[in-house]
Order: sequence, then structure tokens, then C-alpha cells
Amino acid sequence: MNRTEIEEGVREVLAARAKIPIDVRHVDGSQSLYDVGMTSHATVKVMLGLEDHFEIEFPDEMLQRSIFDQIFRIVSAVEKLLLAS
Repeated sequence: MNRTEIEEGVREVLAARAKIPIDVRHVDGSQSLYDVGMTSHATVKVMLGLEDHFEIEFPDEMLQRSIFDQIFRIVSAVEKLLLAS
């Protein structure tokens, strides 16, 4: 799976679970998801959705707000976990 496919999957999960008030397709990859309306509660739903979608598990050391703050950071984390599996 390449980086573009991972980003598409991340955006799909965000659209379904992040509950942000704007279309996730219009969110820049480096823009803060929290600044556009994602809550801490939604972050948990996003993480679980990503685990289901990509068949991965986020280790405890990756359960940080900073990992889920930007689409590009989420993509990098997913990419790292996919490579490790």
C-alpha cells in the first residue's frame, strides 16, 4: 500500500468518525484537525476506525494527541505500523 492509498484511507476514516464540521477532503494535510473541530472523544473513534480499516494496532507510545493532530502525521504513523507488520 503506497502513501497516497494510506492517505485516502485515513481521510475516509476521518470523514466517517472525526465529526468535524467541514469536508475532510478540504483539510490540508498539515492543518490541525483539532483547530477544525475534532474533539478528544472523536480522536478515540478515529483511532479505532484506523485500526479496523488498516488492520493495525496503535501501541501505547503512539497514543498521543500530536500523532492525531494532522492528517500527514496520522498517515506517517499508519505507514510505520504497516511496515512493521
